[in-house]
Formats: sequence, C-alpha cells, structure tokens
Amino acid sequence: MSVELNYRITGDGQPLILLHGLFGSLDNLGGISRRLQDHWQIHALDQRNHGSSPHTDTMDYPSMAEDVLAYMDARGLDKAAILGHSMGGKTAMQLALQAPERVDRIIVADIAPVTYHPRHDVVMEGLAAIDTGVIRSRQDADEVLADYVEEPGVRQFLLKNLVRVTDDERNDYPGSFRWRLNLPVIERCYSQLARAPEGDGPFEGPVLFIKGADSAYIQEKHRDDIRRLFPHADLRIINGTGHWLHAEKPDSFAALCRRFLSE
Repeated sequence: MSVELNYRITGDGQPLILLHGLFGSLDNLGGISRRLQDHWQIHALDQRNHGSSPHTDTMDYPSMAEDVLAYMDARGLDKAAILGHSMGGKTAMQLALQAPERVDRIIVADIAPVTYHPRHDVVMEGLAAIDTGVIRSRQDADEVLADYVEEPGVRQFLLKNLVRVTDDERNDYPGSFRWRLNLPVIERCYSQLARAPEGDGPFEGPVLFIKGADSAYIQEKHRDDIRRLFPHADLRIINGTGHWLHAEKPDSFAALCRRFLSE
C-alpha cells in the first residue's frame, strides 16, 4: 500500500521529480533544485521512512515506486521526468520499469541497477549506538558516531536526521532528541534496499547515468545490466567527485541534467 509522501514544489515548467538517497531527505538535492527550477517544476519528495514522510513497516522498491505514482496521481501529473540519487536512483529505475508510460526520462546519480553487497553496516551500528534518551546535544551524538564514522561531513549529513523533541511530543519520546528516520525498519529491510530494481524491462525512454569518478558504485562490469534494462542509456562522469557528486560539484551536475532534460 502506498503512503502519502512529504513534498516541496518549486519552479515552473515541465515536472521533474527529485528522489534522495538512503539516510537523506528532500533537502539533500536542494542545490540541484535551485539550479533547475528556472525551467522545470521541481517536485522534491521525502521517501517513506525518511524526512517528514510516514513511517511504514515495509520498504522495497516496488512499494517506493508506488508511493511516487500515488504522488503523481494526487498532483495530476500524467508523466514526469525523474532524478534520483543512490537509493532514489533505484526508485527511479523501478518506476521506469514498473510504469514506463508515466516516465518521460530518468537521471540516475551514481548507482547501477544491480544488487550490492552491504555497505552501511557500520553506519547503522553507529546510529543505533546513539541513545536519544540520554544525549543532550548534537555534539554528544557526534562524539558517539565518531567511533563508527570517521568523516565529519558524513556524520553531519547523518545527524541531520536527529531533531529536537517538541513540547507536544514529550509523552512519546523520553529524551530531548528523536530520529526522523525509521531506523528499525531501514535496518530490517536493508537487504531489499541493496537489491536491483525489479522488472524484465527494458525501459525504452532516455536515461542518463551520472557517475562520480572516484566512486565505485557504477563499474564497467555493470554495463550489461544497464544496457539490458535501459538500452538508450548514456553515461557521464564528473571528475574529482565521489558518491556525493551532486553536492561536491553541483554546477557540473546541474549542467549535465539541464542538457539531458532539454534534449
């Protein structure tokens, strides 16, 4: 069953739906939204169990694609372009395979249509180690997480999901902070999030894969899977970037998106 996703709409023009990655929210692609909203109507979504969207007991790509379709139905969007990063890229690919008639074209940022080995076990362990009933500041949480995640920028990204408990929420949460993420379900469903999108394909529409040159998420060995499901796919590489290519070089990333969307 689909859920009603939290969203933000900016700009005017043809619809472009933005889908963030794991542990993220619609704010993660805000820089790209601002760079494209002059020519496209941007629909930035929080995926289920993330941001301000509802928490559910299930999390797999067919269900997440249904969430996006339900959003499109609610907003009267017969067809849209989709841009997704990482987990959001897999949701975009699933949507294109599942309901190709609703998808104009897709942009897939640094992810391939394959099943990956677990990559986030340490992150999950670190997030679980933060006792929201005990910590009194974000600094407290950062000190705990630093034992698991070395990079300060990654910790800062993850801790954006830690929010202060409001007065109205005091009866539901014992401490000063709570997670916006549904961590238990994300951890339980992680194997499903690591899987390839489902569908025999192919999606015959235009597809652009954008890879960070320093990232290993898209590799030469994935070429056959990409061509089988997306025969009209193109690949562009942004040098000097890793998995967070849209944040590391937003102007270069947005320029590639603008060129592809305008074709």
